[in-house]
Amino acid sequence: MKAVVFTLGCKVNDVESGSIIRGLEESGYTVSREMEFADLYIVNTCAVTAEAERKSRQTVGKALKYNSKAKVLVCGCASEKSPTAFLEKGENIFAVTGAKNKKKVLEIALGDYQTPLGIVVDDGNGTYENLPVPECLKTRNFVKIQDGCNRFCSYCVIPYLRGRSRSRSLESASKEILESVAEETVITGIDISAYKDEQGNDLADLLLAVKNAKTRIRLGSMEVSLITERFLSALKQVRRFAPQFHLSLQSGSDAVLRSMNRRYTRAEYLEKCEMIYRAFPNASITTDIIVGYPTETEEAFQDTLRIVEEAGFLQIHAFPYSPREGTNAYKKYKELPFALKKERVERLIAKGQAEKEKYLRKFLGRELELVPENCFDGITEGYSENYIRVYVKGDIGKAPTLVVAKQLYKDGVLAVQK
Repeated sequence: MKAVVFTLGCKVNDVESGSIIRGLEESGYTVSREMEFADLYIVNTCAVTAEAERKSRQTVGKALKYNSKAKVLVCGCASEKSPTAFLEKGENIFAVTGAKNKKKVLEIALGDYQTPLGIVVDDGNGTYENLPVPECLKTRNFVKIQDGCNRFCSYCVIPYLRGRSRSRSLESASKEILESVAEETVITGIDISAYKDEQGNDLADLLLAVKNAKTRIRLGSMEVSLITERFLSALKQVRRFAPQFHLSLQSGSDAVLRSMNRRYTRAEYLEKCEMIYRAFPNASITTDIIVGYPTETEEAFQDTLRIVEEAGFLQIHAFPYSPREGTNAYKKYKELPFALKKERVERLIAKGQAEKEKYLRKFLGRELELVPENCFDGITEGYSENYIRVYVKGDIGKAPTLVVAKQLYKDGVLAVQK
């Protein structure tokens, strides 16, 4: 039997899809992550923006075009938010589940159900859901340690779909990290900054438990509140820590941050950046920024442009504000014109690219540790410990290697083996 597990959205969705794939493979399925002809389709959807929801519905339609007689299961945030929109796709939509209990997807896929189940509501019991270990990835592996969110930022629908924050036990999470055979392991979750298991262990405790791991350890997106001297001290004890900090910003304006319910100021954000650079002089800081939030004036946007330079970001993910029904921002504010949002996104991307080039230039002539990922057209590609995209001429294999950055190249640096 052939199955396709197609994923939209965040790395957490990707990890959960990996667990579903492992469960299917252990039950005899041949599984692909790419859309192609199959007997079973599982579409793991996203609802972070209106465009993500649209693509999620479109993907279900594509699956039915590949095989109109296949069994289709839909799960994830978009189906949690608007389940009936997926049932309308046709009679072959066997079941529509949500975001909180992905074990149910496997149960339905592998169960002896003869008739469509329709909308299946199962929110679990409010504790962290342990899924099968995802299928093995040799280069970069992702380990999920947390789910849900308690922050309720004014623009974000995810807390309403994923539920409250809940964390995996330190024993379970550390075991998977320590046993990882990947060259690099990324610790991920909806909000890893909120990680705290039932015994009170936080992310610093988890990092200390895996400090001697053979795999290089990288952290997923984090919040300002996570950056403390205790946390940075724990990171410094990790033998192979990749000093890239994806520190979520969203806006460089204090007024906009307040209206977003982000609970920090631009000065506090910059202070955390300085703490990171003091602890890890070669660190990179990457971030997400929402452009065109309803309260963003031109002056507020200028504050965002300035903080991009002040923080010294390696990379920014800039995207226009997308109103999400059910959020406080949707109820309270009128959306800014699309043309204005588009123009500001373009300006911010240009500013981010200029700052990225400044950051990269600092590393020309310096040594980096490259974990190779791909080799195309005689060029090996991969990432350094501080998330610089590195290119080396020739096929140098898959093992981590030391390289020296020689010149700017594409979106990173061209390097030679040391």
